[in-house]
Amino acid sequence: MDEAEVILVSLLVAVAVLAAAARAINVPYPIVLVIGGAVMGLLPGLPDVTLNPDLVLLIFLPPLIYSGAFFANLRDLRADLRTITLLSVGLVLATMVTVAWVAHELAGLEWRQAFVLGAIVGPTDPVAATAIMRRLAVPRRVVSVLEGESLFNDATALVAYRIALSATAFSFMDAGWDFLKGAAGGIAIGLAVGWVICEIRRRLEDPLLENTLGLLTGYAAYVPAERAGVSAVLAAVTVGCFVGWRAPVIASPATRLQGFGMWELLKFLMNAVLFVLVGLQLPTVVDALDGTVWTYAGYAAAVSGAVILTRLVWGHTIVFIIRALDRRQSQQARRASWRQRTLIAWTGMRGAVSLAAALALDADYPHRDLIVFLTFNVIFVTLVLQGLTLPVVIRALRITGDGRDEHEELKGRLMATKAALARMDELAGEEWTRDDTIERMRGLYRYRKHRLAARAGLAEDDGYEDRSLAYQTLVREVLEAQRAEIVRLRNAGTISNEVMHRLERELDLEDARLEI
Repeated sequence: MDEAEVILVSLLVAVAVLAAAARAINVPYPIVLVIGGAVMGLLPGLPDVTLNPDLVLLIFLPPLIYSGAFFANLRDLRADLRTITLLSVGLVLATMVTVAWVAHELAGLEWRQAFVLGAIVGPTDPVAATAIMRRLAVPRRVVSVLEGESLFNDATALVAYRIALSATAFSFMDAGWDFLKGAAGGIAIGLAVGWVICEIRRRLEDPLLENTLGLLTGYAAYVPAERAGVSAVLAAVTVGCFVGWRAPVIASPATRLQGFGMWELLKFLMNAVLFVLVGLQLPTVVDALDGTVWTYAGYAAAVSGAVILTRLVWGHTIVFIIRALDRRQSQQARRASWRQRTLIAWTGMRGAVSLAAALALDADYPHRDLIVFLTFNVIFVTLVLQGLTLPVVIRALRITGDGRDEHEELKGRLMATKAALARMDELAGEEWTRDDTIERMRGLYRYRKHRLAARAGLAEDDGYEDRSLAYQTLVREVLEAQRAEIVRLRNAGTISNEVMHRLERELDLEDARLEI
């Protein structure tokens, strides 16, 4: 078995084992992945891994950024745009400067390389934090702010990263102009590509083809923007937001069902592969460093501390400047408590984007090995230290959920059910409808409306929920009997495996709908 095969097998096995471990111990998978990647780097016999720097950002970033934008809550982002902007622009730049100063003074990096390191560790990754917070019912506004910050701080950090890589002499004026020009160009390209993609998808009726096009959409915006020298990240974010907003009217139900699973799997695999690849590169990186292990451990601790402390200080200082400048009553009502600010400050975990940016440095870039080493350590410390202590912090701060998601979901189900009943009343007079069919459907939706209204506190619960649970149990028993029968038919050769899976999917969809 040659090196390529060993690497491929190692990646597949590592991803499967680490994912199973994360599920078994009920810990968000990025935390387990970063630990597993570090452990894999210590295993003897694994080959050295070298990646093409030009391909790292191109392969990994577009789909990760596009999918995050596609599923973003745009109205929540708009409501907290100022907070998100301060975090995704101001905090990223403050982190970059602080880390650059620490790396220059302690680790001896030249200013140019120090700013590159600062830009690399500037963006956050919300995957682990939001997974924990959703499980512990944290207010949705906090989750939305973190997701919005991550969505846009990638653009800030990577624009700063490009400027730091290419600049021979730094000028705030030139850097500011490059940033604005890159942002405007990236947004324009993203909007143009999004419109074209939506027009194409509106005319397609093949779920496989539509989801393939969806998979390529991030690249379709990212690559032209990269070629044009503008913000490729903002292009991918913009096209993701645009297509995601229009997805309900351009995609079929079958396309959406297929697409949700595809994106969930793809995001996991890309994150997992990045962490494992860095783990496999660690021995080479560490061997190339000159000096004692404790020296570099000190550098890593100092840089990680700078990243964490900058976020904590920012969260508890910038707010008072903003409050002094803006005393509008509408803004006073939206002020976050010190508990929520502390929680947001403790969720600055780094992840896939920082990894990809570090790996994208050319092999001969000055101090590349030290930058990769420090980046991995920042990710390791923020994910493991902050990730594992986040539940304790949430409980210590006594932060509880606001119930917005549950309330909105219940309201949406209730209003949709009322719309269904109204439409049935309209269709009852049509020649092609049958009275018995209309009445049967009315009975189903009337019962659903009464049950949802009772759950919302709008009507008295006359045993609707108990009868519904009994009905769900009965239907699931019947569905399970059908599953067992189609498996028996497949095993006996009466039906093919393909037919079995088709029927099984229909039963699974019916099972999932029972919760409604």
